[in-house]
Amino acid sequence: MRDTRCRMEPVRTCVGCRTRAPRSALIRVVAQDLRLVVDERGSLPGRGAWLHPDRECAENALRRRAFGRALRVSGPLDTQTLEKRLNGYGNKVNGSK
Repeated sequence: MRDTRCRMEPVRTCVGCRTRAPRSALIRVVAQDLRLVVDERGSLPGRGAWLHPDRECAENALRRRAFGRALRVSGPLDTQTLEKRLNGYGNKVNGSK
């Protein structure tokens, strides 16, 4: 007899567009020393913010300062590492410093 149970994938909310998506469709971002870092393995300690891996969601999240709220960090966050990851080491995401 085969096991026909469906396994549900966790659902997270993108901090950029505020839509819900399967965890596998989003990237996890954590704050380390006030620097936004993409958590490739999903195992870094601390709170994580989830984001679609596209420029539009990143721009929305940065414009709305959603990372600071989601990660419960006060003060400015260095977004350079995140921008490099999303842009393939190209230009900065609009609205960032």
